[in-house]
Amino acid sequence: MAKRPTHITLKTFVSYIRTPECENCPFQRSPNVHIHNDLDAEAQLGTGVAAIHRTTLSDSTLAATAAWRAELPVLSGRLVTLREPNTHDVGALFDVLSMADATRFALDEPVTEFGVQQLIDRAARDRSAGIAFTYVVTLTSARTVVGLVQVRQLDPTFEAAEWECTLAPSSRGNGVFLEAARLAGSLAFGTIGAHRLEARVLLQNGRANGALRKLGAVQEGVLRRSVRRQGEYVDQVLWSMLKEDWGDHWMSTAPRVH
Repeated sequence: MAKRPTHITLKTFVSYIRTPECENCPFQRSPNVHIHNDLDAEAQLGTGVAAIHRTTLSDSTLAATAAWRAELPVLSGRLVTLREPNTHDVGALFDVLSMADATRFALDEPVTEFGVQQLIDRAARDRSAGIAFTYVVTLTSARTVVGLVQVRQLDPTFEAAEWECTLAPSSRGNGVFLEAARLAGSLAFGTIGAHRLEARVLLQNGRANGALRKLGAVQEGVLRRSVRRQGEYVDQVLWSMLKEDWGDHWMSTAPRVH
């Protein structure tokens, strides 16, 4: 007899004050999230608390989620190989992240080796919690670290996420970014189930903005004075990429046998 699929139901609880306008409250619906009117929760949870989301996850979804949260797969392409950062990468990442135009990945300025080690430790915790994944970008031929890429959820279901990437100057303009982005994006869209990826890039970083445009991302606007660099607030460009736009960028993220 075939084994019946196992499903797990997750509930999200929110605090609320009920008003007449609540009848038409436009909760964002998702094909993976089933929303029920479950306002009888007051008897169990108290006044002003309602269970509004029930999310049903299948065996395959649970398995894929458990796999990457336990250990990130190594992603390999012709030019680059992506793997999870470790303590041995501190020196190389310090050099990359110390560049003036580098993405900071929430590091305080000035960048220190201690701060980079904290970033590596935090990346492992965030991956285990299922809220982000982080890869070092290495050259497939030389195995040297030339960059860092991170994808972080913007909502509890990881359907919307933000990605950041920075590369050493020697690895710009030669296809390294496009291949690294295609690998990370394929994992996000294919394995993790993201629907939308956002990127924020300094307005004056023409090369990075051009690379995102070449990838097929859509410029949605300019975020005025949205980030501080070297004591001054500067503008960022907001880019987005949707799963249905990924098209020819798909790359295999399955484990390879060597």
